[in-house]
Amino acid sequence: MEKKVQIGMLCDIYGKLLTKRQYNILNDYANGDLSLTEIAENNNITRQAVNDIVKKGESKLLEYEQKLGIMKKTINQEQTIQNVLSQISKITSDSSDKQIEKILNNVRKQLINLNA
Repeated sequence: MEKKVQIGMLCDIYGKLLTKRQYNILNDYANGDLSLTEIAENNNITRQAVNDIVKKGESKLLEYEQKLGIMKKTINQEQTIQNVLSQISKITSDSSDKQIEKILNNVRKQLINLNA
């Protein structure tokens, strides 16, 4: 996974644990796709200050993920749901039993809602 994408996801999960300034700058960097120079200009600070804040914030986010593992669990859960949905689709396309098809369609709807 690309580092900026990873930091963006971690920022979404753990961002409220950072200072407001760290969160805003990291969010602009990872999710807003702004350059360090653009962020510096928007916040009236130096590019080096932005770089320091980004590095420190990234470090904290990675530490939170290492200890709590929420992003990893979420990604694993989404992959499991997709695998189950794929298997349900295969069963329903191969089945001629309307009762089984009805039950599996209900399970599919519940998994899709869980994943949304």
